[in-house]
Amino acid sequence: MGSSAKSQRQTTTGGREATTGVISGRYSLSVGNPRTPAPDGWRWTSLSDIARLESGHTPSRRKPEYWDGNIPWIGIADATSNHGRTIYETFQTVSQAGVDNSSTRLLPEGTVCLSRTASVGFVVEMGRPMCTSQDFVNWVCSEHLNSQFLRYVLLSEHDSMMRFASGTTHQTIYYPEAKAFHVCLPKLSEQTRIAELLGSVDSKIEALENQSENLSDLARAIFKSWFVDFDPVRAKAEGREPEGMDAATAALFPSEFRESVLGAIPAGWSIGRLDDLLVLQRGFDLPHTQRTPGVYPVIAASGPSGTHNEPRVKAPGVVTGRSGVIGKVYWVDDDFWPLNTSLWVKDFKRATPAYAFQLLKLLDLPSYNAGSAVPTLNRNHVHGLPTLLPPANIVRAFDEFATTLYQRIHINRKQSETLIDLRDTLLPRLISGKLRVPEAEKLLEAVL
Repeated sequence: MGSSAKSQRQTTTGGREATTGVISGRYSLSVGNPRTPAPDGWRWTSLSDIARLESGHTPSRRKPEYWDGNIPWIGIADATSNHGRTIYETFQTVSQAGVDNSSTRLLPEGTVCLSRTASVGFVVEMGRPMCTSQDFVNWVCSEHLNSQFLRYVLLSEHDSMMRFASGTTHQTIYYPEAKAFHVCLPKLSEQTRIAELLGSVDSKIEALENQSENLSDLARAIFKSWFVDFDPVRAKAEGREPEGMDAATAALFPSEFRESVLGAIPAGWSIGRLDDLLVLQRGFDLPHTQRTPGVYPVIAASGPSGTHNEPRVKAPGVVTGRSGVIGKVYWVDDDFWPLNTSLWVKDFKRATPAYAFQLLKLLDLPSYNAGSAVPTLNRNHVHGLPTLLPPANIVRAFDEFATTLYQRIHINRKQSETLIDLRDTLLPRLISGKLRVPEAEKLLEAVL
């Protein structure tokens, strides 16, 4: 090992020396050298020999000038919401004064971060220079270690991290264990090929997710433009052609406003109650003994989970949390069974699925909490809300437009699920050397 690699042993964590014990992971990571046979061309290496171990720190919260600067600061929330990814932005930032007057350190792009306490085992890589909290152990990789490869090693060993952790009240990976980490590595060129192959799959997944997010944003923006800001009506009132729609759709909108209890609304539109548009129904629940796994998805307050064997609600559907978690609204593009923690749109009446979905997302549903210890949404508290009643032909026009977007989002989600399954199948086999890159490339070509 060259002098530059040897210099990586100079950590900034201090404290106790590396443990001398051995705790093996599942694939290619271990506390201590497990001395298990390595694949041809691979070898077990002390991680501290090829990467500099760095700790994190939190500047004083009593010094507001240490916070809200231009330096990203990785906390647990950043790691749990971006597990396995390269990140460029963080929920919180620190200032240069916060760095200068605390033990936090600005670490370089490519630093690989592992959460070691609170939520153990979450991995992110820095896309630009950042700092981290003390909840992380961080590795600055030398020229002998591909940072993306290390990220994938740690990602593949997520389930092993609790074996490396200890503690009575809170599980923590302590520094003696982190200093003793060993990784089974191929040559750098092979590390790079593995990282690039897995990265290509992750890039496709991320591209699909980004496209779906953009489509969702577009549907929300059009709803706001048509039914909140009344942009097409304003344009026609000012003698302009409404933007972003064909002549037939533009002709559906009036060219003037009238006053109402909700303020100025388009002429010809009316005001009613929410239950003039749609009817919410409480979901149901059956004992576990009456459920059959693997039949229909169940929609609970926190989103899709579990299965149920009773007659399903036909998709597309709209569901919101009734108890525990209220205010979340879900578009459901598969047939489902709503649990009793949810409200679902039983009758769309003058609404449509796409219109109901956007309208309920727009309402401040948590403010109608009827519970005390447990937040609860009572449908009767929202059914009577004064609500705009647009003409049916405009609601249908929006539904046709938005449903096309949601169908594309549904396709993207299915494709993402396929790619995630493929990535999760390839990851441990590539990282452990049981599958080599040429064979993995053939598998990808067959699927993609």
